[in-house]
Amino acid sequence: MAANSAASEPLGHQEDRIWPPDPGGYGGRRARKGGRYRVFVPSEIGKRRFALGDDAVAAISEASKALAHLGGDASRSATLNVLATNLLRSESAASSRIEGIAISHKRLARAAYRGASDHRAAEVLGNVEAMKRAVEIGSRDTPLSIDDILDIHRTLLRFTDDHGIAGAIREKQNWIGSNAFTPVGATFVPPPPEIVPDLLHDLCAFIARDDVAPAAQAAIAHAQFENIHPFADGNGRTGRALIYAILRRRGDIGAYIPPISLVLVRQPLAYVNGLGAYSGGDVDSWTTLLADAITEAVAIAGRLGEAIEHRQLTWIERLGNPRSDAAVRQIVTALPSQPIIDVAAGRQITGKSHVAVGAALRQLEAANILKPLNERQWGRAWECDELLDLVSSLEREAFRPTKATTGIEPV
Repeated sequence: MAANSAASEPLGHQEDRIWPPDPGGYGGRRARKGGRYRVFVPSEIGKRRFALGDDAVAAISEASKALAHLGGDASRSATLNVLATNLLRSESAASSRIEGIAISHKRLARAAYRGASDHRAAEVLGNVEAMKRAVEIGSRDTPLSIDDILDIHRTLLRFTDDHGIAGAIREKQNWIGSNAFTPVGATFVPPPPEIVPDLLHDLCAFIARDDVAPAAQAAIAHAQFENIHPFADGNGRTGRALIYAILRRRGDIGAYIPPISLVLVRQPLAYVNGLGAYSGGDVDSWTTLLADAITEAVAIAGRLGEAIEHRQLTWIERLGNPRSDAAVRQIVTALPSQPIIDVAAGRQITGKSHVAVGAALRQLEAANILKPLNERQWGRAWECDELLDLVSSLEREAFRPTKATTGIEPV
């Protein structure tokens, strides 16, 4: 990346605005009073050149090497498909946790099986689908567009109470901090709505470039997106999904999604401060932080793959080493991506008869690999507690949640 003498200058400027008083409004005296506030207007980056220091370049190089290893590791044939599914869920759950939505893997799996009655879990399931959509968009040959960003956002919110604003660029001023009624005293006020479309066009032009290292491009685009804050809600999760669309577009990730948010969620102050540093022109610090998070996320993905493979081998031994074409063994192979299963799902996995699948599921229950989720005679389902507990345990080890990080525990 070529040098630019303006690279250390702030990547935007502040503008003073006046919020009108609202004597008849809600929210107390402070909200009704109105007053002066400052909006942040990001600089355009579509054609901007970024000169990164040695530390940032080294961190980006390590991240690229780690991603290449993750995408090229075909040694664990038993976990090739199921690892991708679990990494996607881990990333989506962690990305939602950053926004204060903490859901356990067991609750998430049950919601996915039973339907959308659990609204909190439905929000995380929307994040899973948005992540999938982002990777699909990144897989295409066409440049990423504003419509693609709207598509990711629409997918994210379609299962939530906010579906009415899904895929819609905001038409009003929004802000972070203060209260719901006035931006006066807010921590951050993004640009006014009338310039958001132009800023998104500029962002897409930057993402279309191939002269910026993929990890750096993902870091810069994410920070720029968060500064634009184009939606009334869901900006953080959409912005983190955008990281994966860019890494997929540039060929740095394939089927496997390193759970970057699982690293970011345990250091929220560093994450927020990194975004602030970017706004102030310190692109090095922010890019280094995200690149280091990518490298660590790849290591977490590797540990998860090893643990899943080891657990599956243990199950196969517990079952007496059934043949590779046996229904019970085929179900064991698929269990990590289908931790709640019934006969219909088992038949889809194995292609075998109702009787054969039913017998396999009862065999897995007898071996304490599956536990009944319900006791119905018809429509019975089973749950793989071992797998769900394993993934949650590995995430807790990586996350090490404390009051100093988020204070949020999954429920």
